[in-house]
Amino acid sequence: MEDNDDLPKNMPKPKRDLDPISIGELHEYIADLHEEIERVRAEIERKEAHRAGVQSIFKS
Repeated sequence: MEDNDDLPKNMPKPKRDLDPISIGELHEYIADLHEEIERVRAEIERKEAHRAGVQSIFKS
């Protein structure tokens, strides 16, 4: 069991401290974030396509 189980689920995640990170590492961090954004966008597209397919079944 996690220590934070009693906290609300919709609380914003704490921001990463960028001060100790080098410029090169910050560029890598940005690249990682872009990859994660693309992964999330692909998942949204997959779910929207699935929902559209289900909705078309029930509209018939």
